[in-house]
Amino acid sequence: MALLTPDAPVRVSTPAVASPAPSAPHWDGPPTDRLRGWVVTGVITLLAAITRFAQLAVPTDGGTPVFDEKHYVPQAAQDLANGGLEDNPAYELVVHPPVGKQIMALGQAVFGYDGFGWRFPSAVLGVLIVAMLVRIVRRMTRSTLVGGIAGVLALCDGVLFVQSRLGMLDIFLAFFAVAALGCLVVDRDQVRARMAVVVAEGRVHTTALGPRMGVRWWRFGAGVMLGLACGTKWSGVYFLAAFGLLSVGLDLAARRSAGVRRPWLGTLRRDVGPALWALVVIPVLLYLGTFWAWFASETGVDRWAVGQQVGREGTWSFIPGPLRSLWYYSAHVLSFHESLVTPATPHPYESKPWTWPMGLRPMLYYYVDADTVKGCGQGRCVSAVMLVGTPAMWWLAFPVLGWAIWRAVFHRDWRYTVVLVAYGAAFLPWFTNLDRQMYFFYATVMAPFLVMGIALVLGDVLGRARAGVERRTTGLLVVCLYLGLVVANFAWLWPILTGAPITEAHWQSELWLPSWR
Repeated sequence: MALLTPDAPVRVSTPAVASPAPSAPHWDGPPTDRLRGWVVTGVITLLAAITRFAQLAVPTDGGTPVFDEKHYVPQAAQDLANGGLEDNPAYELVVHPPVGKQIMALGQAVFGYDGFGWRFPSAVLGVLIVAMLVRIVRRMTRSTLVGGIAGVLALCDGVLFVQSRLGMLDIFLAFFAVAALGCLVVDRDQVRARMAVVVAEGRVHTTALGPRMGVRWWRFGAGVMLGLACGTKWSGVYFLAAFGLLSVGLDLAARRSAGVRRPWLGTLRRDVGPALWALVVIPVLLYLGTFWAWFASETGVDRWAVGQQVGREGTWSFIPGPLRSLWYYSAHVLSFHESLVTPATPHPYESKPWTWPMGLRPMLYYYVDADTVKGCGQGRCVSAVMLVGTPAMWWLAFPVLGWAIWRAVFHRDWRYTVVLVAYGAAFLPWFTNLDRQMYFFYATVMAPFLVMGIALVLGDVLGRARAGVERRTTGLLVVCLYLGLVVANFAWLWPILTGAPITEAHWQSELWLPSWR
């Protein structure tokens, strides 16, 4: 019976296929090497902190923000000065929800209005993304080794690295999306553990619908994270929809695996309602709560639209005025985003989503080649920061996705299904409006799920723990060589990820593809 309780010691197994398809009910628990797991997590997290915080305050544009930091950093400063509220400008809208800017304001409150202050929160959450990926992949694969591999990949990804060192919103969105997924993975394990207890006690057929699963705090936590994701950027709503379907799908798989007589109806009757509460109602309420400063203000953008731009009477007059005003304001924001179409002369670094999986059109955030740049050993140096995914990882995106589809469809491997759902939520919605201006930094939230996918593939290359010595040795050699390539690739890109002074010739050698120029 020790296997039936979540906290009991369990037998470690590394199945070739961890499938949600009908099978003998089981729950093998997380890896039992807890100390080693936390040591691996701690070491990789420390390395992430060292790399993310090194020279965090540079470069700047003469002490001011660079690139799109120029939008969000001043708004975060306004939040700090106005009690959580941006100014009400006469010439533009505040076009994103407040959570990311309020988090950025915390860094400025502690360290001041400088590069370190406005980038500190990004660096902290960037480090935590690396730590979470170690723990999530470790739990999904039941392997500390594969979890550590995911951490190394996240550590060396150029997109996660650069976005962790800038005062922009995308790293916050990525953090909340990864945290939500991690909560759902733990929730999936807990549901399976509870179902195993029911099966062992002979209660699974008490009703045709199967048992109720009780209070699920980890799914509630996922709802909180999704609410904060939507409160950072509206694209968080895609994760809300995708993860809601994923949660219900995992519940269905658990009921089928346990042999419930009517698993579909059981899921519909006993899982969908609580899922809607945890993953829709809670996020919506939390999203509204993120506008607390706006609701309490006298000067927020469109705060008093009802009675001015919007009449007090009409079909929707039963809705409280503040909520109607927020709806009016949100409609203006949506109109603003929809009007951001690609002009006749596009931005030089604009890109469309089909180029993002391989990072074919990176973003140049900062570039200076004046005589003031010193330290490269020549009179004239270059300092540049480019958002570019580590090619040793991003150029494998399509083979990795292809393998994931194969494993998910033909082997019913739930782990790859999770990765595909998350990656798809970050990527596919951008194809719905291809006329809109788009840039590679929108792909930031794709990066953690690419890391997860590659780590799972490398776990397959390693093979099962009980495989033959020769098989495991060969797999380990291949994985080590690949990780060495990733680390070397990241080291080569380091100067253009950090703005380090380099020669013009070195700068040109970093631009591997014509589309990078």
